[in-house]
Amino acid sequence: MQNSLKKKYKPKVKLQITENYKFVNEVVTENKLHTVCAEARCPNIFECWDRGTATIMILGDTCTRACGFCSVKTGKPTWSDSLEPYRTAMAVKKMNLKHVVITSVDRDDLKNDYGAHIWSETIQQIHKHVPNCSVEVLTPDFKGYEPAINKVFNAKPEIFSHNVECVERISKKVRSQSVWARSLKLLKLSSEFGLRTKTGIMVGLGESYEEVLTTMKEVRAAGVEIFTVGQYLQPTKNHLPVNRYVAETEFLEYEKFGLDLGFSIVKSGSLVRSSYRAEEGVEKLFKV
Repeated sequence: MQNSLKKKYKPKVKLQITENYKFVNEVVTENKLHTVCAEARCPNIFECWDRGTATIMILGDTCTRACGFCSVKTGKPTWSDSLEPYRTAMAVKKMNLKHVVITSVDRDDLKNDYGAHIWSETIQQIHKHVPNCSVEVLTPDFKGYEPAINKVFNAKPEIFSHNVECVERISKKVRSQSVWARSLKLLKLSSEFGLRTKTGIMVGLGESYEEVLTTMKEVRAAGVEIFTVGQYLQPTKNHLPVNRYVAETEFLEYEKFGLDLGFSIVKSGSLVRSSYRAEEGVEKLFKV
């Protein structure tokens, strides 16, 4: 089955190292930062870094969870760096960004607030040192612990994002240590707090067309304004296999359905990822 899938699918990924790519890589390296672009082997890294954008990953490079789709390193984190929020802001300033996406590994080992204090400080440092840059956060679920969640909310990122990742039926297989209903509740809390709220899913993991539509209805009812859907690509042979490659015509149908539901923005396509061209959404939402 996998061989036939590979023959049918020909992703058009731009693989070239430009001067802009080198500049972003240099800034990230100099400031001792991590990016989900590199750690998660994103297929869009060359395009995004060439455009001068990157999704910065805070709280280290080791995740306490082992999701079946994700290639970020899993283990017992040793990260401890109180200056990371400041260095992150300095990197954003040097890259002269108008919009930045910040994400992180899961830090279930930090029992006090699961790393929420670092999230809050990072948002505040960027707002302080780069006031013209809007901040989009793509967070873990913080185990549903509301005092931690509220620390992030109170830092007032311009966009709060948390991915449900897939349809509910296959969620345990895709991300065994997460709870789909908990993710949905987090999105609802964000919307009720008054934050612009975003989520996304992958397709090609065994979901049905109807389940995707149902998922879109559920997250829209929770107050989500921005929705992304992209093709799951198996990062290594040790990760979940691709069940199917979705036709671009189907992605277009999801986009139309989502806009009809009332989402402000829907990004749907084979290479779409949570933070892919995220700044375009900001321009539409805030008219930057």
